[in-house]
Amino acid sequence: MLARLQQIVTLSILAVAGWWLVMWWNRFSVLALSGFLFVSLGYSAFLALEFVALHFMNQNDPVGPAKWRELLLAWWGETRTAPCVFFWRQPFRSKVVGDYLPENGRRGVVFVHGFICNRGLWTPWLKELRAAEHSFVAVNLEPVFGGIDGYVRIIEAAVQRVTKATGMLPVLVCHSMGGLAARAWLRATAGDVRVHRVVTIGTPHHGTWLGQFSPFPNGAQMQRNSKWLRQLQNDEPALGYRQFLCWYSNCDNIVFPASTGTLRGADNRLVKAVAHVSLAFNPVVMMTTLAVICAATE
Repeated sequence: MLARLQQIVTLSILAVAGWWLVMWWNRFSVLALSGFLFVSLGYSAFLALEFVALHFMNQNDPVGPAKWRELLLAWWGETRTAPCVFFWRQPFRSKVVGDYLPENGRRGVVFVHGFICNRGLWTPWLKELRAAEHSFVAVNLEPVFGGIDGYVRIIEAAVQRVTKATGMLPVLVCHSMGGLAARAWLRATAGDVRVHRVVTIGTPHHGTWLGQFSPFPNGAQMQRNSKWLRQLQNDEPALGYRQFLCWYSNCDNIVFPASTGTLRGADNRLVKAVAHVSLAFNPVVMMTTLAVICAATE
């Protein structure tokens, strides 16, 4: 469903930009080119507003505000990375690397994407694991705008498939809302004894300031101090989050204030000057996490 929706959005943007360019080129080329760039690159301007907001919201956060140079680097990186994900990989290439389940005894992985995403987000990761011959399943969380608890059955099915193929407890690698979906799965299925490790990347574990603007159930659940998040934390084991590795950034334009991406007792690792989508493809994040997967033993 999401792939089709993003195909429509992508093609519509290109059509509008192309129509504007053709309509005005012979009459006023500067206006034509300006309009074309506005339609095509409007996302970059919207991103800039998010970075301004996160800068001020991080003023009183324990992590502290990012420097303007860090924000500029993060904005530029997200301007290049996010369109590739939302306008290419997810709408048109989400199935280019299928699930891989060899029975070779190596640790397997379940990939869980975030809000308004699909399995296409993980394509670079899937190629790396496929080359290393590690089993993996990358889920599609649907309904796209449903409640987070509704994703438990999807994660459960993926965990069962990977565990059956490898005979080993899998690692869950989750981006953004996917980390909350994994925690919901843990709560619903006593999953802490059925998973080797949980890696979250840019997950709003304590909600995000932007959640208050979402009209959708899963977006509302990600509001800071939401009823759903409070209940989730109350229901979780007293042992805490020792199985979790949490990557977070001082320049995350979706999950802020920055410390909302951490969990007490987890292995929390800060990556500076990297934005929300880009964090999933940061070389340190990818290589360290892949090393954890490849080195994991029973």
